[in-house]
Amino acid sequence: MIIRKLFKFENAHIVRGCSTQRCRASIHGHSYKVEVLFESKYLDHGQMVYDFGLMKQGMKDLIDSFDHTIAIWDGDNAEYIASMKEHSNRWVILPVSPSCEQFSRVLFLMIDRLLGATQMVNGEQGVKLHSIIVHETETGYAQAFEEDAYSELMGTIVLESIDFSDEVKEGWSEPRLWEKILSGEMFTNPKTI
Repeated sequence: MIIRKLFKFENAHIVRGCSTQRCRASIHGHSYKVEVLFESKYLDHGQMVYDFGLMKQGMKDLIDSFDHTIAIWDGDNAEYIASMKEHSNRWVILPVSPSCEQFSRVLFLMIDRLLGATQMVNGEQGVKLHSIIVHETETGYAQAFEEDAYSELMGTIVLESIDFSDEVKEGWSEPRLWEKILSGEMFTNPKTI
């Protein structure tokens, strides 16, 4: 069975190297919709694959990290990066260009890592991240599966190279969220929220 949770965020970026002049040379923004799809062959004690309420914790914080931020590729011009960081309190530095395709891969890796470090407490079994769909516009989206997220052909994404501004980190309900995810420290899902 597959379940889906929808999240939203507003984000600005430049996607260097793309075909469209407007996209590669001008800061612009999108109202993103992110679909997180989980799968399992089992149901928990509440007869659910994974309680949607649990997604309001770390997953929501991770996705919300991109809300009202400027997404910056660490391979961009150093002066541009410094200027964006100087003029915006909310930014995220990514090891890949912030295209819709790369957002779907980055979010897959982040949520997959979080899920893997989550201690299940309500009989959840075999819960796996199926895919991440990132809608950049009403008519266009990218969907990343495990093989895409971990693909060397598409470029290896090193999560440790992602950097969040202090203001983004201050918005997390768990102050050490990113540190815990990177270290593999266990998160415990409470039985009640």
